[in-house]
Amino acid sequence: MRNESYRLATYAGPDGDARAGIVVDHEIVDVEQGLVAAGHDHPGPLRSVISILKHWEQLAPSLRLLARDTRAGSGARALSVRSPVSSVRLLPPVMYPGTIFCAGANYKDHVAEMSRALNLPAEPDPHEVGLKPWHFIKASAACVRATGTTIPLPRHSRRVDWEAEIAIVIGKHCRDVGVSEALGYAAGLTIVNDLSARDHLKRDPVPAESPFRFDWVSQKCFDGALPMGPWICPLEDIADIHNMAIKLWVNDELMQDSSSANLIFSFAEQISHLSTRLTLRPGDVIATGTPAGCGAARGRFLQPADRVRIWVEGIGELHTEFSA
Repeated sequence: MRNESYRLATYAGPDGDARAGIVVDHEIVDVEQGLVAAGHDHPGPLRSVISILKHWEQLAPSLRLLARDTRAGSGARALSVRSPVSSVRLLPPVMYPGTIFCAGANYKDHVAEMSRALNLPAEPDPHEVGLKPWHFIKASAACVRATGTTIPLPRHSRRVDWEAEIAIVIGKHCRDVGVSEALGYAAGLTIVNDLSARDHLKRDPVPAESPFRFDWVSQKCFDGALPMGPWICPLEDIADIHNMAIKLWVNDELMQDSSSANLIFSFAEQISHLSTRLTLRPGDVIATGTPAGCGAARGRFLQPADRVRIWVEGIGELHTEFSA
Protein backbone atom coordinates (compact mmCIF):
# COMPACT_ATOMS: atom_id res chain seq x y z
CA MET A 1 0.00 0.00 0.00
CA ARG A 2 1.30 3.45 -0.91
CA ASN A 3 2.39 5.83 1.85
CA GLU A 4 -0.60 8.12 1.23
CA SER A 5 -3.22 5.40 0.78
CA TYR A 6 -6.24 5.24 3.08
CA ARG A 7 -9.86 4.14 3.26
CA LEU A 8 -12.70 6.58 4.03
CA ALA A 9 -15.08 5.25 6.69
CA THR A 10 -17.89 6.16 9.05
CA TYR A 11 -17.55 5.00 12.65
CA ALA A 12 -19.38 5.40 15.96
CA GLY A 13 -17.60 7.97 18.12
CA PRO A 14 -17.32 7.74 21.93
CA ASP A 15 -20.80 9.26 22.27
CA GLY A 16 -22.24 6.85 19.69
CA ASP A 17 -22.67 9.53 17.03
CA ALA A 18 -21.52 8.83 13.48
CA ARG A 19 -18.18 10.40 12.55
CA ALA A 20 -16.00 10.35 9.45
CA GLY A 21 -12.59 8.73 9.67
CA ILE A 22 -9.79 7.48 7.49
CA VAL A 23 -8.46 3.98 8.00
CA VAL A 24 -4.67 3.87 7.73
CA ASP A 25 -3.33 0.34 8.04
CA HIS A 26 -4.85 -0.87 11.35
CA GLU A 27 -5.80 2.53 12.76
CA ILE A 28 -8.65 4.96 12.23
CA VAL A 29 -8.12 8.72 12.37
CA ASP A 30 -11.01 11.11 12.95
CA VAL A 31 -11.03 13.31 9.84
CA GLU A 32 -12.19 16.59 11.35
CA GLN A 33 -10.00 16.31 14.44
CA GLY A 34 -7.06 14.97 12.46
CA LEU A 35 -7.06 17.81 9.96
CA VAL A 36 -7.22 20.35 12.78
CA ALA A 37 -4.42 18.63 14.70
CA ALA A 38 -2.26 18.50 11.58
CA GLY A 39 -2.91 22.16 10.79
CA HIS A 40 -4.61 21.54 7.45
CA ASP A 41 -7.16 24.03 6.18
CA HIS A 42 -10.63 22.54 5.74
CA PRO A 43 -14.16 23.79 5.06
CA GLY A 44 -15.57 22.20 8.27
CA PRO A 45 -17.52 20.91 9.95
CA LEU A 46 -16.57 17.50 8.54
CA ARG A 47 -18.25 15.04 10.86
CA SER A 48 -19.88 12.98 8.08
CA VAL A 49 -18.59 11.31 4.95
CA ILE A 50 -21.30 13.14 2.99
CA SER A 51 -19.84 16.48 4.15
CA ILE A 52 -16.41 15.33 2.95
CA LEU A 53 -17.75 14.20 -0.42
CA LYS A 54 -19.37 17.60 -0.92
CA HIS A 55 -15.84 19.08 -0.84
CA TRP A 56 -14.09 16.09 -2.39
CA GLU A 57 -11.82 17.93 -4.84
CA GLN A 58 -10.57 20.22 -2.08
CA LEU A 59 -10.22 17.58 0.65
CA ALA A 60 -8.87 14.53 -1.20
CA PRO A 61 -5.26 15.85 -1.24
CA SER A 62 -5.49 16.76 2.48
CA LEU A 63 -6.71 13.26 3.34
CA ARG A 64 -3.72 11.76 1.55
CA LEU A 65 -1.38 14.02 3.52
CA LEU A 66 -3.16 13.04 6.74
CA ALA A 67 -2.64 9.37 5.86
CA ARG A 68 1.06 10.02 5.16
CA ASP A 69 1.50 11.87 8.47
CA THR A 70 -0.29 9.07 10.33
CA ARG A 71 2.10 6.47 8.99
CA ALA A 72 5.04 8.69 9.85
CA GLY A 73 3.70 9.29 13.36
CA SER A 74 3.96 13.04 12.81
CA GLY A 75 2.81 15.33 15.59
CA ALA A 76 1.86 14.49 19.15
CA ARG A 77 -1.53 16.18 18.70
CA ALA A 78 -2.33 14.08 15.63
CA LEU A 79 -1.58 10.91 17.58
CA SER A 80 -4.35 11.75 20.04
CA VAL A 81 -7.10 11.32 17.40
CA ARG A 82 -6.02 7.83 16.36
CA SER A 83 -7.59 4.57 17.52
CA PRO A 84 -7.20 0.91 16.54
CA VAL A 85 -9.84 -0.03 13.97
CA SER A 86 -10.65 -3.06 16.10
CA SER A 87 -11.71 -0.76 18.95
CA VAL A 88 -14.43 1.11 17.05
CA ARG A 89 -17.74 0.13 15.48
CA LEU A 90 -17.86 0.74 11.75
CA LEU A 91 -21.09 2.15 10.37
CA PRO A 92 -22.23 2.27 6.73
CA PRO A 93 -19.58 4.31 4.91
CA VAL A 94 -22.21 6.70 3.51
CA MET A 95 -24.97 7.67 5.96
CA TYR A 96 -27.01 7.93 3.89
CA PRO A 97 -26.74 8.05 0.10
CA GLY A 98 -28.95 10.62 -1.58
CA THR A 99 -29.86 8.11 -4.28
CA ILE A 100 -28.86 4.48 -4.78
CA PHE A 101 -28.88 3.28 -8.39
CA CYS A 102 -28.61 -0.46 -9.03
CA ALA A 103 -27.59 -1.93 -12.38
CA GLY A 104 -29.57 -4.93 -13.60
CA ALA A 105 -28.23 -7.80 -15.72
CA ASN A 106 -24.75 -6.29 -16.03
CA TYR A 107 -22.33 -9.23 -15.76
CA LYS A 108 -21.77 -11.50 -18.74
CA ASP A 109 -21.52 -14.63 -16.59
CA HIS A 110 -24.68 -13.79 -14.62
CA VAL A 111 -26.76 -13.13 -17.74
CA ALA A 112 -25.58 -16.44 -19.23
CA GLU A 113 -26.33 -18.26 -15.97
CA MET A 114 -29.87 -16.91 -15.72
CA SER A 115 -30.58 -17.64 -19.39
CA ARG A 116 -29.63 -21.28 -18.79
CA ALA A 117 -31.70 -21.47 -15.60
CA LEU A 118 -34.78 -20.11 -17.40
CA ASN A 119 -34.20 -22.14 -20.59
CA LEU A 120 -33.86 -18.97 -22.65
CA PRO A 121 -31.60 -18.39 -25.64
CA ALA A 122 -28.31 -16.60 -25.05
CA GLU A 123 -28.70 -12.82 -25.08
CA PRO A 124 -26.65 -10.64 -27.42
CA ASP A 125 -24.23 -8.01 -26.10
CA PRO A 126 -26.46 -4.98 -25.36
CA HIS A 127 -23.92 -2.74 -27.09
CA GLU A 128 -24.56 -4.61 -30.35
CA VAL A 129 -28.30 -3.94 -30.29
CA GLY A 130 -28.08 -0.32 -29.17
CA LEU A 131 -29.14 -0.76 -25.54
CA LYS A 132 -27.99 1.54 -22.75
CA PRO A 133 -27.23 0.65 -19.12
CA TRP A 134 -30.36 -0.17 -17.12
CA HIS A 135 -30.85 0.79 -13.46
CA PHE A 136 -33.50 0.79 -10.79
CA ILE A 137 -33.49 2.84 -7.57
CA LYS A 138 -33.24 1.36 -4.09
CA ALA A 139 -34.33 3.01 -0.84
CA SER A 140 -31.49 4.54 1.17
CA ALA A 141 -31.74 4.74 4.98
CA ALA A 142 -34.20 1.83 5.23
CA CYS A 143 -31.97 -0.50 3.22
CA VAL A 144 -28.36 0.43 4.02
CA ARG A 145 -26.66 -1.50 6.83
CA ALA A 146 -23.07 -1.68 8.10
CA THR A 147 -20.62 -4.53 7.91
CA GLY A 148 -21.00 -6.88 10.87
CA THR A 149 -24.74 -6.28 11.10
CA THR A 150 -27.32 -8.99 11.76
CA ILE A 151 -30.25 -8.45 9.39
CA PRO A 152 -33.70 -10.00 9.99
CA LEU A 153 -34.99 -11.69 6.86
CA PRO A 154 -38.19 -9.98 5.64
CA ARG A 155 -41.36 -11.71 6.79
CA HIS A 156 -42.98 -11.31 3.38
CA SER A 157 -40.35 -13.44 1.59
CA ARG A 158 -39.02 -17.00 1.71
CA ARG A 159 -36.61 -16.57 -1.22
CA VAL A 160 -34.12 -13.85 -0.29
CA ASP A 161 -31.09 -13.97 -2.58
CA TRP A 162 -27.56 -12.58 -2.29
CA GLU A 163 -25.91 -10.35 -4.91
CA ALA A 164 -22.30 -9.28 -4.38
CA GLU A 165 -21.59 -5.96 -6.11
CA ILE A 166 -18.94 -3.29 -6.48
CA ALA A 167 -20.47 0.14 -5.91
CA ILE A 168 -19.33 3.56 -7.11
CA VAL A 169 -19.54 6.50 -4.69
CA ILE A 170 -19.99 9.82 -6.49
CA GLY A 171 -17.72 12.67 -5.36
CA LYS A 172 -18.70 15.56 -7.61
CA HIS A 173 -21.88 16.94 -9.22
CA CYS A 174 -22.19 15.17 -12.53
CA ARG A 175 -24.47 16.02 -15.44
CA ASP A 176 -24.17 15.06 -19.14
CA VAL A 177 -20.59 13.79 -18.91
CA GLY A 178 -18.92 11.61 -21.52
CA VAL A 179 -17.57 8.11 -20.89
CA SER A 180 -13.97 9.29 -21.17
CA GLU A 181 -14.37 11.78 -18.30
CA ALA A 182 -16.93 9.94 -16.15
CA LEU A 183 -14.53 8.33 -13.67
CA GLY A 184 -13.30 11.78 -12.70
CA TYR A 185 -16.63 12.24 -10.90
CA ALA A 186 -16.23 9.18 -8.69
CA ALA A 187 -14.67 9.49 -5.23
CA GLY A 188 -14.14 5.76 -4.80
CA LEU A 189 -15.58 2.28 -4.58
CA THR A 190 -17.25 0.25 -1.85
CA ILE A 191 -18.98 -3.15 -1.55
CA VAL A 192 -22.72 -3.82 -1.38
CA ASN A 193 -24.97 -6.86 -1.20
CA ASP A 194 -28.03 -6.05 -3.32
CA LEU A 195 -30.41 -8.43 -1.55
CA SER A 196 -33.48 -9.51 -3.53
CA ALA A 197 -36.77 -11.12 -2.51
CA ARG A 198 -37.06 -13.34 -5.58
CA ASP A 199 -40.61 -14.43 -4.75
CA HIS A 200 -41.84 -10.84 -5.15
CA LEU A 201 -40.59 -10.01 -8.63
CA LYS A 202 -44.09 -10.05 -10.11
CA ARG A 203 -47.57 -9.17 -8.89
CA ASP A 204 -49.76 -12.17 -9.55
CA PRO A 205 -52.29 -12.33 -11.14
CA VAL A 206 -51.50 -9.10 -13.00
CA PRO A 207 -51.26 -9.99 -16.72
CA ALA A 208 -47.78 -10.53 -18.14
CA GLU A 209 -48.27 -7.76 -20.70
CA SER A 210 -49.17 -5.18 -18.04
CA PRO A 211 -46.62 -2.42 -17.32
CA PHE A 212 -47.70 -2.65 -13.66
CA ARG A 213 -46.75 -6.28 -13.14
CA PHE A 214 -43.38 -5.80 -11.43
CA ASP A 215 -43.11 -5.14 -7.67
CA TRP A 216 -39.77 -3.40 -7.21
CA VAL A 217 -40.45 -2.25 -3.64
CA SER A 218 -41.29 -5.69 -2.24
CA GLN A 219 -38.43 -7.31 -4.14
CA LYS A 220 -35.67 -4.77 -3.51
CA CYS A 221 -36.56 -2.31 -0.74
CA PHE A 222 -37.13 -4.17 2.51
CA ASP A 223 -35.35 -3.16 5.74
CA GLY A 224 -31.66 -4.09 5.54
CA ALA A 225 -31.77 -4.90 1.83
CA LEU A 226 -28.38 -3.26 1.10
CA PRO A 227 -25.47 -4.11 3.41
CA MET A 228 -22.65 -1.70 2.51
CA GLY A 229 -19.02 -1.36 3.52
CA PRO A 230 -16.71 -1.71 5.15
CA TRP A 231 -15.41 1.63 3.80
CA ILE A 232 -14.75 3.59 0.60
CA CYS A 233 -11.54 2.94 -1.30
CA PRO A 234 -10.43 6.06 -3.22
CA LEU A 235 -10.36 5.39 -6.94
CA GLU A 236 -6.65 6.16 -7.28
CA ASP A 237 -5.85 3.35 -4.83
CA ILE A 238 -7.40 0.68 -7.08
CA ALA A 239 -4.71 -0.99 -9.19
CA ASP A 240 -7.02 -1.99 -12.07
CA ILE A 241 -10.73 -1.24 -11.79
CA HIS A 242 -11.34 -3.23 -14.97
CA ASN A 243 -10.13 -6.49 -13.41
CA MET A 244 -11.11 -6.58 -9.73
CA ALA A 245 -11.78 -10.02 -8.28
CA ILE A 246 -15.13 -10.34 -6.48
CA LYS A 247 -16.15 -13.32 -4.33
CA LEU A 248 -19.07 -14.19 -2.04
CA TRP A 249 -19.33 -17.00 0.51
CA VAL A 250 -22.42 -18.27 2.35
CA ASN A 251 -21.37 -20.09 5.53
CA ASP A 252 -17.84 -20.46 4.10
CA GLU A 253 -19.13 -22.03 0.87
CA LEU A 254 -17.97 -20.07 -2.18
CA MET A 255 -20.97 -19.03 -4.26
CA GLN A 256 -19.81 -16.14 -6.44
CA ASP A 257 -16.34 -15.96 -7.96
CA SER A 258 -15.84 -13.48 -10.78
CA SER A 259 -14.19 -10.22 -11.77
CA SER A 260 -15.14 -6.74 -12.90
CA ALA A 261 -13.65 -7.84 -16.23
CA ASN A 262 -17.03 -9.50 -16.79
CA LEU A 263 -19.01 -6.25 -16.57
CA ILE A 264 -21.18 -5.57 -19.60
CA PHE A 265 -21.41 -1.80 -19.11
CA SER A 266 -18.27 -0.41 -17.46
CA PHE A 267 -18.19 1.83 -14.41
CA ALA A 268 -17.60 4.82 -16.69
CA GLU A 269 -20.45 3.90 -19.03
CA GLN A 270 -22.87 3.66 -16.11
CA ILE A 271 -21.89 7.04 -14.65
CA SER A 272 -22.08 8.67 -18.06
CA HIS A 273 -25.49 7.23 -18.90
CA LEU A 274 -27.08 8.09 -15.56
CA SER A 275 -25.74 11.64 -15.87
CA THR A 276 -27.77 12.09 -19.05
CA ARG A 277 -30.96 11.41 -17.12
CA LEU A 278 -30.39 13.45 -13.94
CA THR A 279 -27.64 15.17 -11.98
CA LEU A 280 -25.57 12.79 -9.89
CA ARG A 281 -24.61 14.31 -6.56
CA PRO A 282 -21.83 13.75 -4.01
CA GLY A 283 -22.75 10.72 -1.92
CA ASP A 284 -24.92 9.06 -4.54
CA VAL A 285 -24.12 5.37 -4.96
CA ILE A 286 -24.21 3.20 -8.09
CA ALA A 287 -24.28 -0.57 -7.49
CA THR A 288 -22.79 -1.86 -10.73
CA GLY A 289 -24.29 -5.35 -11.05
CA THR A 290 -23.71 -8.85 -9.72
CA PRO A 291 -21.84 -11.77 -11.30
CA ALA A 292 -22.86 -15.43 -11.62
CA GLY A 293 -23.50 -17.49 -8.51
CA CYS A 294 -26.71 -16.07 -7.09
CA GLY A 295 -29.08 -18.38 -5.25
CA ALA A 296 -31.86 -18.08 -7.85
CA ALA A 297 -29.88 -20.08 -10.41
CA ARG A 298 -29.47 -22.99 -7.99
CA GLY A 299 -32.75 -22.76 -6.06
CA ARG A 300 -31.02 -21.89 -2.79
CA PHE A 301 -31.87 -18.88 -0.66
CA LEU A 302 -30.80 -17.28 2.61
CA GLN A 303 -31.88 -18.87 5.90
CA PRO A 304 -31.77 -17.65 9.53
CA ALA A 305 -28.21 -17.93 10.96
CA ASP A 306 -26.60 -17.81 7.51
CA ARG A 307 -23.38 -15.82 7.34
CA VAL A 308 -22.41 -14.00 4.14
CA ARG A 309 -18.93 -12.69 3.39
CA ILE A 310 -18.08 -10.63 0.31
CA TRP A 311 -14.49 -9.86 -0.69
CA VAL A 312 -13.51 -7.43 -3.43
CA GLU A 313 -9.90 -7.08 -4.47
CA GLY A 314 -8.41 -3.79 -3.37
CA ILE A 315 -11.37 -2.84 -1.16
CA GLY A 316 -11.82 -5.39 1.63
CA GLU A 317 -14.58 -7.54 3.10
CA LEU A 318 -18.25 -7.01 3.94
CA HIS A 319 -19.73 -9.36 6.58
CA THR A 320 -23.41 -9.93 7.29
CA GLU A 321 -25.43 -12.44 9.33
CA PHE A 322 -29.14 -13.12 8.95
CA SER A 323 -31.83 -13.91 11.49
CA ALA A 324 -35.51 -14.90 11.45
